[in-house]
Amino acid sequence: MGWKDIVLLERDRLTSGTTWHAAGLMATFGSTSETSTEIRKYTRDLYSRLEAETGQSTGFAPIGLVEVAADRDRLEEYRRVAAFNRHCGVDVHEISPREVKELFPLAKVDDIEAGFYIKADGRVNPVDVTMALAKGARMRGVRILEGVASTGVLQERGRVTGVRTAIGDIKTDIVVNCAGMWARQSVSWPVSRSPIRRLSITT
Repeated sequence: MGWKDIVLLERDRLTSGTTWHAAGLMATFGSTSETSTEIRKYTRDLYSRLEAETGQSTGFAPIGLVEVAADRDRLEEYRRVAAFNRHCGVDVHEISPREVKELFPLAKVDDIEAGFYIKADGRVNPVDVTMALAKGARMRGVRILEGVASTGVLQERGRVTGVRTAIGDIKTDIVVNCAGMWARQSVSWPVSRSPIRRLSITT
């Protein structure tokens, strides 16, 4: 969105956590939330053009996705999901067990009711995607610091003023905590409505 004055802190190395063993599935089908479906569509579009923008492969392969329903209740659920996803612009089609077998010959289909096929979905390489996103961010001015953990959030009179790290403090009015399972190790902070100041590292 045009913001360039951004610092990303990574306590270890990019992809050193759960990223490297993620499945890498790129699916737009399955949500009954319009927001979630739009995020999935945006992500698929981003991954399809990210390599051209950055020169870094993402491993994106739109090989298609098949979801199967093995009982009548699941079939009813998936039909509702499919109708909602089509409303949101996802090209999903209900297919017969025979068509599932044609798309995926290894499948055992004698006990399924139907399948749902999204041709444009597929898979990515999670490590490559991360590196492509990081490269794109750097190309737009983001500074990424690896091996630098956040040890606390600085505050003054109830407002965020920065982040403490082992190499020094980073002054900022806005902190986004994306630390996943390590997020609770940071102190809590109030929401700040101050305009962003230029980020700077002090040692």
